[in-house]
Amino acid sequence: MNNFAKGLYIVSTPIGNLEDITFRAVETLKQSDLILCEDTRHSLKLLNTLNIKNNLMSYHKFNEKKSLKKIIEYLNEGKILSLISDAGTPVLSDPGNIIINECIKNRHNVFTVPGPSSVTAAVSLSGFGDKFLFYGFLPKTENELNTILKKLKIETFSLVFFVPAIKINFYIKAFKKFFPKRSIFIAREMTKKHETYYRESIENIKLFKNILKGELTIVISPKTNNELPTIDLDKIEKQVLKYLKSYTVKDVVELISKKEKISKKIIYNICLKFKK
Repeated sequence: MNNFAKGLYIVSTPIGNLEDITFRAVETLKQSDLILCEDTRHSLKLLNTLNIKNNLMSYHKFNEKKSLKKIIEYLNEGKILSLISDAGTPVLSDPGNIIINECIKNRHNVFTVPGPSSVTAAVSLSGFGDKFLFYGFLPKTENELNTILKKLKIETFSLVFFVPAIKINFYIKAFKKFFPKRSIFIAREMTKKHETYYRESIENIKLFKNILKGELTIVISPKTNNELPTIDLDKIEKQVLKYLKSYTVKDVVELISKKEKISKKIIYNICLKFKK
């Protein structure tokens, strides 16, 4: 049939422009006995364009554990399988990690067919340098988001996130709170006809008036040496209110300043606010 080794191939597909698919990706998909797709309906658009009529199997986050046995059986029979996502490189914020580990466990070959990735595309366009930390999709609730961003703000690399476009203003507000002195790069519809890029300091970026569609790739610039620590004012004010019931203003300033490692002047001004 061919010289392809038996096993599972992790195949990158275009993130927008279908012409970005590689020759090797096309050949791998053509030689596959079965193609695992995140969404078969979506993948059919690409496969039909490439005139690939191979068997497809739905493989997504809701069925990936249930599908393991069947997939391993195919591999045990010496079949060639490919895994593709809706766009870009599989496994990055997409299903695939479970089946890859199962293949390793069962001593089946796993190969990569690299290609398009919205992560590396956005980083290369941002101008923020080549060192970055990719987080993936950010939490959708405010408390969870604050917890994650508080941990990430100490990282010195650029930060890369995926966010649903419809919630961009929710995330911009959070970025202003945790990364006020950094810059932001927002990539929308990369490689497509209406691709759009936004570059601005987080301090100056405005909220979007019109609702955006799709998914956005966001890059936050690296932490600078003169970046001031972000202060959680809500948390500090709650502590001030609590301590003022038992301590003098002077003691409260000393206690919280030492505990939170922030300016005494800031604590003092908050104390005065509640003493009025």
